[in-house]
Amino acid sequence: MTSLQPFQNESDAISIGELNIENRTDQLEIYGNLSITRDQAGLALALQLKALVDATVAQLQADSDLPEKIAFRPTDKVDNPFK
Repeated sequence: MTSLQPFQNESDAISIGELNIENRTDQLEIYGNLSITRDQAGLALALQLKALVDATVAQLQADSDLPEKIAFRPTDKVDNPFK
């Protein structure tokens, strides 16, 4: 089971193999690589990923006020301090 509670805060992050998952209140950010091999190690990784996806789906299904699509506010553009 994953220790990350999807959409509950802006601070939790976990890794499954080289796949990084960062929690946000409006999204999960997932990036990196994950190789699921046909062995016990691959099974362990697949179960971790499944637990995360299952928890995410359960949280989304439990939200009775789920919008059609969220709108992200534009990010602030910052000048490169190294120029």
